[in-house]
Amino acid sequence: QVQLVESGGGLVQAGGSLRLSCTASGSISNLKAMGWYRQAPGKERELVASFTTGDSTTNYRDSVKGRFTISSNNARDSVYLQMNSVKPDDTAVYYCNAVWGWQRINFWGQGTQVTVSS
Repeated sequence: QVQLVESGGGLVQAGGSLRLSCTASGSISNLKAMGWYRQAPGKERELVASFTTGDSTTNYRDSVKGRFTISSNNARDSVYLQMNSVKPDDTAVYYCNAVWGWQRINFWGQGTQVTVSS
């Protein structure tokens, strides 16, 4: 089992910045990837950015490229999302995700609300 705890959401004006943090605990030695998803009201959950623990490969959805940066710590038990130049369309609940083991089991955080005002 892997537990994920998120922090850093809140209200921000368009053009501003926000930093999300997520720390994993439990059976973290076999984590394959960590990342951030988001879900806006009435929409499906979508991948925002991901980080592969083995080779530090990052992946972003097109709409956040150049504005958001995902990173991890040396212990590979935390992942961060630096959100710059935010837009009202970035408003959503952001969920931390961890992929575990060769079975690629997904674990999720409880979600943190990000609201961007225009």
